[in-house]
Amino acid sequence: MLEIETNLQSIWLRMAQACEAAGRDPASVRLLAVSKTFAAQGVAQAHAAGQCDFGENYIQEGVEKIQALTHLPLVWHCIGPIQSNKTRLVAEHFDWVHSVDRLKIAQRLSEQRPAARGPLQVCMQVNVDGGPTKAGVPPEQAAALASQIASLPRLRLRGIMSIPEPAPDFASALAVHQRSLAVYEALQAEGFGLDTLSLGMSADLEAAIQAGSNLVRVGSAIFGARTPQA
Repeated sequence: MLEIETNLQSIWLRMAQACEAAGRDPASVRLLAVSKTFAAQGVAQAHAAGQCDFGENYIQEGVEKIQALTHLPLVWHCIGPIQSNKTRLVAEHFDWVHSVDRLKIAQRLSEQRPAARGPLQVCMQVNVDGGPTKAGVPPEQAAALASQIASLPRLRLRGIMSIPEPAPDFASALAVHQRSLAVYEALQAEGFGLDTLSLGMSADLEAAIQAGSNLVRVGSAIFGARTPQA
């Protein structure tokens, strides 16, 4: 418990310092604790230390943790790739999904979202740097997909998410995150009413916050080294 609490305090301090350097209010940036491969006990410990938002890359693993921790007021974000045969699990169990990059997946999420749960909060994943191993809609197609997502009845389009290739330095990371900001601002200008720019992880959260991110995703720096999945 003490290690997770200490790690969280360290990340919150980095975020606050990054906000100060960017001239931003620290309260304007949320932390998403990425709990993939870590047990439900670690999530509960992080919640006890003050963390409420948790991200899962592996859908089945995430659902198991959600079910184990229903007694806690947690907000669950699906941030990993979604195959068609997993959309029902995401629609039924998660509060947010950050990795929508195809209309087919958005349609299935909308159709399978239980009405009693309210709209599923959606970030569209955008591939801003053309990284060959990264998912995401190309920036030039973002407006068209955003319009399609926004028209679906049980989804609420909140913003965009991007995971660019690792950058060698702060300036390079800032430049690529600013490309995501440009996509975000262009969509806002078209009237989509977005409020979430999900950028940055443990290695580049300072650059992401400088660029305007208001949701950063941090995992092992909170929970410790991950055990590789078989």
